[in-house]
Amino acid sequence: MEAHILVVDDDPAIRDLVRDYLTEHDLKVSIAGSGSQMDQVLAAETIDLVILDLKLPDEDGLAIARRLREKLDMPIIILTGSRKEEVDRVMGLELGADDYVTKPFSQRELLARIKAVLRRTEVKRAVRRGEAVRAFRFAGWELNTGLRRLKSPDGRSVDLTNSEYALLVAFLRSPQKVLTRDQLLESSRLHDDIYDRSIDVQILRLRRKIEEKPNEPALIRTERGAGYFLDTPVESV
Repeated sequence: MEAHILVVDDDPAIRDLVRDYLTEHDLKVSIAGSGSQMDQVLAAETIDLVILDLKLPDEDGLAIARRLREKLDMPIIILTGSRKEEVDRVMGLELGADDYVTKPFSQRELLARIKAVLRRTEVKRAVRRGEAVRAFRFAGWELNTGLRRLKSPDGRSVDLTNSEYALLVAFLRSPQKVLTRDQLLESSRLHDDIYDRSIDVQILRLRRKIEEKPNEPALIRTERGAGYFLDTPVESV
């Protein structure tokens, strides 16, 4: 299910700009120009992340961040109008904001930060939506998502790196569907990763852990010129 983003900013030009850009990148977006409008949206919609301007006409943005964190435990990216507002940024992070962006900002950077925060808070988001998956089962394997523990068909525990775990989850969420390298890289990279590790290397390492014959893979298959796919049914429990 696509993530639903709420943009709270009193500048209609910024609201519309961000909404249009994020919508183009497969995110659902609602907008609000004040704290009271934000409350109306939150009462009517299930929101996954709030982009919050700290300078609003009817309520201090830091106060809003505080009550969002206390009542909803919702991911927040704060917007600040100037690099001089360091105190506000620090206070926002101390109140529990997940990240911040300084105006004027790059739309591409904002999108990357949104996706990073959504990845880090994926489990909480699934719980809020009632979509939490406790485990995936496939070809005799079981991946416990709560414990991040992979168990082989013969009962052995197999250790996974963070990237390997995220990559496997991406396959398990879209079984028997070809995923491009870009899709897999976006799903498996960490917030602060440097783009110096090819997806093919990660695939090879994962195959060595779950394939009986890594050089003749039966689970993670290659679709030449397109990407990779998990060639087995998956059960979610």
